[in-house]
Amino acid sequence: MADTGSASVGTVPVQHLRAGDHAFVGYADDDAGRDVVSAFAWAGLVRREKVMVFAAPHMDDERVWSRLDAPGALLGSARESGQLVLSSMRALIHPEDAFTPHRQWERITEETDRALAEGYTGLRTYIDMHWVGALGADIEVMMHRESHAQHLFTDRPYTEICAYDTRWFDPDVVTAMHKAHPCRLLPRLGALHAELAEGRVQLVGEADLATREQFIGAVREGLRRAEDSRQPLVVDLSGLVFLGVACAVDLLRLVLDHPHGPVRVHCPPASARILRRAGADQVPHLVLSEVAR
Repeated sequence: MADTGSASVGTVPVQHLRAGDHAFVGYADDDAGRDVVSAFAWAGLVRREKVMVFAAPHMDDERVWSRLDAPGALLGSARESGQLVLSSMRALIHPEDAFTPHRQWERITEETDRALAEGYTGLRTYIDMHWVGALGADIEVMMHRESHAQHLFTDRPYTEICAYDTRWFDPDVVTAMHKAHPCRLLPRLGALHAELAEGRVQLVGEADLATREQFIGAVREGLRRAEDSRQPLVVDLSGLVFLGVACAVDLLRLVLDHPHGPVRVHCPPASARILRRAGADQVPHLVLSEVAR
């Protein structure tokens, strides 16, 4: 059974993670994902959450600290106070030597309660799944843990990223774990993810000059499909972290070029302001609908 306790469902940028999220992220080289863990940790510090980073066992602490991009007052203070902690799965399950889901669940529950008792608003963990090899854990047992952990997240101020090195895990395991997590992260900051369904285009991440062609292609295809089916179209921008002016203008231009029917744009207030400044109110058949996360 897949985890259903997350606050967010589907593909989201790391900046949109909330308490109750159980997220999957994959990576395929040693430097990939460093911006994800850094953004995740810093967001937790700003929100007064306790942050625990369980890095790959082959990485020493100095290298992990450098990946957090962060010499500065906030990081230094967080390290000294214990708000930001580097740990390992071996240390978490101590004094047990062998991994069991029950022991890990027990310890995460204890750490969440401890964070609250220490005055933090919750706990967030980044767990590199290389611990499976380091502890000689059974893959099937790990997969059971991943797909039956909803009690850790339901009505609990706990957030977790599970990071899978796709070079190390079997592709079938990666696919299964991608599906088992209700929340899937974009693999890096600055990325854009598009999903097209009947009558809908959903865009997640950052729509800027670097992803402009992808943004245009997704919107154009959604409009083409809607025109063929003679249905209204929803363009969902609620998953965007950033909407650049160029992409906002592109969206309005594409709608003007395809005046076949109503287009409703769901977007956060900041994106709605950009679209209105770009002239959205003068585009026939376009309706802005502001949504809040």
